Amino acid sequence: MNLIPEETILNKIYFIRGQKVMLDSDIAELYQVETKRLKEQVKRNISRFPKNYMFELTEIEHEVLRSQIATSKKGRGGTHYLPMVFTEHGVLH
Repeated sequence: MNLIPEETILNKIYFIRGQKVMLDSDIAELYQVETKRLKEQVKRNISRFPKNYMFELTEIEHEVLRSQIATSKKGRGGTHYLPMVFTEHGVLH
């Protein structure tokens, strides 16, 4: 079993809408799957992810977040969809 260093995880936690959250792309990276595949699985099992487990960012939230992490996430490419973020409960679910 490969353990992920705590610092790696802590660097992927953001504070949005008063909650600690992780981006879908960061969770996909931790699980070593494509973000697209993670989103497909969530959509197939949407009943398991109530609003307090995950939500989609607004365009403004996405722009603010991108400006905060631009230097640390260069080269990741763009996305055509707004990212989903998962709360602590959603990540553990």
